[in-house]
Amino acid sequence: MTTSEQLFEKAKTIIPGGVNSPVRAFRSVGGTPLFIKSAKGPYVYDEDGNRYVELINSWGPMILGHAFEPVEKAVRDAIQHSFSFGAPTRKEVEMAELIISMVPSVEKVRMVNSGTEATMAAIRVARGFTGRDKMIKFEGCYHGHGDSFLIAAGSGAMTMGIPDSPGVTKATAADTLTAPYNDLAAVERLFDSNHNQIAAVILEPVVGNMGCVLPEPGFLEGVRDLCTSHGAVLIFDEVMTGFRLAKGGAQERFGITPDLTTMGKIIGGGMPVGAYGGRAEIMDIVAPAGPVYQAGTLSGNPIAMSAGLAMLHHLNDHPDVYTRLDEVGGRLAAGFREGFVKAGLNFTINQIGSMFTPFMTERTVTNFSDAKTCDVSMFGRYFHAMLKRGVYLAPSQFESLFVSVALTDELIGQVIQAHAESLTEAI
Repeated sequence: MTTSEQLFEKAKTIIPGGVNSPVRAFRSVGGTPLFIKSAKGPYVYDEDGNRYVELINSWGPMILGHAFEPVEKAVRDAIQHSFSFGAPTRKEVEMAELIISMVPSVEKVRMVNSGTEATMAAIRVARGFTGRDKMIKFEGCYHGHGDSFLIAAGSGAMTMGIPDSPGVTKATAADTLTAPYNDLAAVERLFDSNHNQIAAVILEPVVGNMGCVLPEPGFLEGVRDLCTSHGAVLIFDEVMTGFRLAKGGAQERFGITPDLTTMGKIIGGGMPVGAYGGRAEIMDIVAPAGPVYQAGTLSGNPIAMSAGLAMLHHLNDHPDVYTRLDEVGGRLAAGFREGFVKAGLNFTINQIGSMFTPFMTERTVTNFSDAKTCDVSMFGRYFHAMLKRGVYLAPSQFESLFVSVALTDELIGQVIQAHAESLTEAI
């Protein structure tokens, strides 16, 4: 029995399902999850000493590779002054200034501890600002485990085969309206049938939680126009795309201005952190400036702020990072696509910048229904064939992959070769 197997058996007796986040359990791909001991650059190492090239990067934040030295140094320097104060610090101000300078739509920002906290707060703020109760989300989009978001949720619920979560009240569900992603007409119908009741529309401008799904031309612009005309708050969930697809996130890449933006992952350099921000008139209703309450003892803690500042300053000062990320993502997607063709498979690759997903379906994937046509059994076989060849993918068909600049040209070639061999084994 491997060390990972031993640890998982023990974990199952003391942790629900043996993991602290469901997708880690390998339920959808089978087998035992790897317990990771360390990571550096493009590699992760498990408790049995095996090394893997990985394409997850802690689900997005390790955009510069694991244990990037300037970020590591910033954390080491910060911990000498204690770990948390529960009081304001200079670094919170510096982080806020930096985010506002990089993200086009953000005039004021509030730090929190996770992406889920950010999205929960953003919805509450939108409701407080508009005086309305209902929200629109999109089928297959996952915005964290807040009650409002576990209606037609994406990756986590799909992977576990649970479309909605027990414990979410009927009243909450009634205030959550859903539409298919990329279906602008459906959004318009929801606005028309819920006149002056919709507080906000929340969406991933590029979806990462049913796999990587891109907005079709005109979709984001159309949603923006509908929110403006109906007096609703447009929230871009950029927890995954923020600072990854461009310095200013997907909103910079697509030229769309949301009213509120939620952020996470990269702004902590891998530390637990999140943020939400947007138009000053909306953010000024957040306590203590206004009546909408949101708080957190560890929000803006100095360790996370130090890591995030080092990460964002590097991205801000080195725009060539994004050129390289686009190159790496494009080469991998092209190589994977060629592998499908050579294997006689007309499968789908969705890719933008450093995010991509190989979908085991012949259907073009533009929404949740398309994604659900994937052959998840084949993906499971393929996942383990890649693992055997030293490539660690997300253990679910319904997740985006995230690449880093730590991938060299040689490693890209090795991953593409492993992909081709793994398809042959999985068929």
